[in-house]
Amino acid sequence: MIEPLRGRKRTHRCGDLRTEHAGQRVRLMGWAHRVRDHGGVLFLDLRDRYGITQVVFRPEKLEPPMLEKARAIGSEYVVLVEGTAKARPRGSENQDLATGAMEVEADEVAILNASRTPPFPLDDGATASEDLRLRYRYLDLRREILKNSMIFRHRIVRSVREYLSDEGFLEIETPLLVKPTPEGARDYVVPARLHPGKFYALPQSPQLYKQILMVAGFDRYFQIARCLRDEDLRADRQPEFTQIDLEMSFVTEEDVFQVVEGTLQSLFRRDLDRELKTPFPRVTYDDAMARFGSDKPDLRIPFEIKDVTEVSGASAFEVFRSAKAGAPKTATLALAVPGLATASRREIDGYEASAKQAGAAGLAWARVKGSALDGGVAKHFGADLVSKLVDAAGAREGDLLLFASGERPLVQRALGFLRTQIGSAAFKLDDQDFRFLWVHRFPLFEWVEGRRGWGPAHHIFTMPLDEDLPHIETDPGRVRAQLYDLAANGNELASGSIRIHRKDVQEAVMRTIGMKPEEAHGKFGFLLEAFEYGAPPHGGIALGLDRLVILFNGGDSIRDAIAFPKTASATSLMDGAPAPIDPADLKELRIRIEA
Repeated sequence: MIEPLRGRKRTHRCGDLRTEHAGQRVRLMGWAHRVRDHGGVLFLDLRDRYGITQVVFRPEKLEPPMLEKARAIGSEYVVLVEGTAKARPRGSENQDLATGAMEVEADEVAILNASRTPPFPLDDGATASEDLRLRYRYLDLRREILKNSMIFRHRIVRSVREYLSDEGFLEIETPLLVKPTPEGARDYVVPARLHPGKFYALPQSPQLYKQILMVAGFDRYFQIARCLRDEDLRADRQPEFTQIDLEMSFVTEEDVFQVVEGTLQSLFRRDLDRELKTPFPRVTYDDAMARFGSDKPDLRIPFEIKDVTEVSGASAFEVFRSAKAGAPKTATLALAVPGLATASRREIDGYEASAKQAGAAGLAWARVKGSALDGGVAKHFGADLVSKLVDAAGAREGDLLLFASGERPLVQRALGFLRTQIGSAAFKLDDQDFRFLWVHRFPLFEWVEGRRGWGPAHHIFTMPLDEDLPHIETDPGRVRAQLYDLAANGNELASGSIRIHRKDVQEAVMRTIGMKPEEAHGKFGFLLEAFEYGAPPHGGIALGLDRLVILFNGGDSIRDAIAFPKTASATSLMDGAPAPIDPADLKELRIRIEA
């Protein structure tokens, strides 16, 4: 029953036919999406990447052998049909399909390949476990939602390439086999057969090489870069992912912001058919943590964190009084959640459990009713303090006040977590309302309690603010970096910085994190040497391509934006990677696996 193609070619694709094609002889090829028998008349929905066309087999117009082949077609069979394109009878059009006004009345059919019954339905509405879909990823990718995700990803890359090229950027590839260097995550390593006992690393990012390109004078570089990191996974992480990487010479962070905003504006106009308002708001890291408890805040959520340390410290509630006494390291912070005064005690207990999960010691509360407070800690506030508290919290009638006290950074993060949780659950947030925000001036260093020393808050190649340069080694905790993130709707979309271009500054940063000179030169000697040959001031950024696809096109995780993703345990269920290696290959590489 299965036939060869015999050189036959498509005249049209399954998404092509329109009313102007009526009467034409056509040949289509694709997959049997759905087969329906209506009283002897057979209907086939034929699908390819471009769309679906309805094909009609009428028994009275087909020879018996041809009709027998048509009736043998099963789900996901690969089929060739020939016939006449016709307008569908009035009233039978399918408004949901671009080809819905047309059908093909077939007089010839060939089965090019058969298919086993798929292990799950390929309709987007069908439910199947993710593990099952990843095991049969080649079938999962036939679903409309994933197919469209791959197409949208291609369109984003095309738009980015064209825009950056028009802006004078050069697309340059950087190596995939690099020297192992510490960049924040574990490296994936590759044994070097020709150099026994030595290893290449797969790049966590093109960071060092794009800086070297600036030293080389290329001025504006970009790359659709593959990045590989051996780290614990979650929904927005994969061991291999793709970033839109760019670097520029002789720039400030504002120059980088403008290029990124222009790139996204172009993408929105071309691929989303909408305008994007720029410039995006800017907020410092300190302000972002104070207002939102997050460095990737969701601006759609209609309430912020407020500092009520002063007024709450005058109340009779001892926890609040202690927080005021411990200022400035301690604080009482509040959320005034609009309209949630109707929340039940069970719901409030759930909020407290979430705050504790995020590190808070506890959660106090009160309802705003008229000009008074009700419930929770209301009894600890005299009439003279109530209006001051309501004003300080930015609260209104019908709001629910939620308080947390303790170490300021911890309380900020706990209420930030709670703000995101309540905001996404209690308010209807439009997933097409994109609220972009630049967060900048992050700390350069963070204290690492485990080794009682300073470590990089992000990475060691970021230039400090000019006014903080003198304090790198004398007071690392006060040094702010020329580092910036782009966030939207609670997602970090991009991260970048103005880079260190001076050897003395780079070595000072390395000394501050405890890196000895011999270690610094062993790992980064080529970069430090390059800085001695006229390195220009430079900076750049990397946008997460997978995250952009999910944010703009939809999806549950970045796995939906990657053709062949890994599971949460970094395995590929389709091909079985990672897998054992032949002992002969290990012997040639001079590697022995110990149990």
